[in-house]
Amino acid sequence: MKHTNNYDFSTSASREDTNAEKYALREKLFGTNDVLPVWVADMDIDTPDFVLEAVKKRLEHPVIGYEEVPKSAFLAQIEWMKREHGVGFALEDMLYSHSVVASMNVAIEAFTQMGDKVIVQTPVYPPFFHSVMEHERELLKNPLKLMDDGTYTFDIEDLKSKIDEKTKLMLLCSPHNPVGRAWRREELEQILEVCLKHKIVVFSDEIHSDLVYAPHAHIPFASLSKEAKGITVTAIGVGKTFNMAGFAMSSVAVPERELREKFLKVYNRVHFAQGNALSHVAFEAAYREGKVWLEELKIHLYKNFSMLDEVCKKFPHLIKLTPIEGTYLGWLDCRGMGLGDKKLREFFIYNAGLGLSAGISFGREGSGFMRLNFAVSSDRMSQITERLQKALENFREKNG
Repeated sequence: MKHTNNYDFSTSASREDTNAEKYALREKLFGTNDVLPVWVADMDIDTPDFVLEAVKKRLEHPVIGYEEVPKSAFLAQIEWMKREHGVGFALEDMLYSHSVVASMNVAIEAFTQMGDKVIVQTPVYPPFFHSVMEHERELLKNPLKLMDDGTYTFDIEDLKSKIDEKTKLMLLCSPHNPVGRAWRREELEQILEVCLKHKIVVFSDEIHSDLVYAPHAHIPFASLSKEAKGITVTAIGVGKTFNMAGFAMSSVAVPERELREKFLKVYNRVHFAQGNALSHVAFEAAYREGKVWLEELKIHLYKNFSMLDEVCKKFPHLIKLTPIEGTYLGWLDCRGMGLGDKKLREFFIYNAGLGLSAGISFGREGSGFMRLNFAVSSDRMSQITERLQKALENFREKNG
């Protein structure tokens, strides 16, 4: 991938005095404002100029009223998904959603009943299991298998052994948050075989699909086969890719008519409506004009990951960085430090001055791990790695 230097990610605008969640909640979450926040999955990188220009242009019209999502916005997304990821969706498949988690909650209610089982593969983004429990469905945990090289894969035999007639839905995270896997076709085909056999619907959270690093590729679950498309609900959007979470606009693709009708019964009852006018133009601009920006962003993000990896490799007995294929979330194996989860969290807050997501919040399998969001400017990444290295040096001196 050749760097053409059209975009500069060395610095970014300060978010200190905005309502940015990752800054505004520091005191509440970490007990102090004196941390660099590297937890919630949005970027401390400026939203692209072509997105902001599209919004400014829309604001030249003085009426901001109820608007439908324009067909052109969904068509831009459909074209992007076909070109970038080889999956074909039709206009009638696409529904507006303000968030992937909202779409997930609709899917749980639409495709399961109280007492039914829903598969989640831990460690995983916490709303996966919280949403299941809040709907009073039974959580069927199929933990990922941690390999000797620090990577993860599916535990298919465990999955097969746990499924019964009450198992109705799988919540798939692809690419995976927090372990950074971009699942290979053969891995996904194993999941598909199980789900087809047992008539299990797959809700595939693919919000990080654009953030995959070569030579790896994102394989949409719905692209595996005609049969796969018939059981899959796909959640996608621009929020992660272009740092646009604040526009609160994503989409959900439900190609199979019967599934779509079930989904729509819940969706319409909740009343998702059509989002806001500024989100529509921002969403379309990102998909129409974002290719070059994204390619350069991924080069930048991988450099940041490499900086983090360099620090971790200086302290191999204390901390290991899980190899990454997708997302901008570093999954740190800190079990070598010999700290409990509470003490580990305190180490990062008070010794490193960094606010991370605790691994234990992603499920019991995340105990001893921490998640670090490295989607920041080069300048900020230098600060993060300097703080981490100094803290680990001090820890090694004290603990031998």
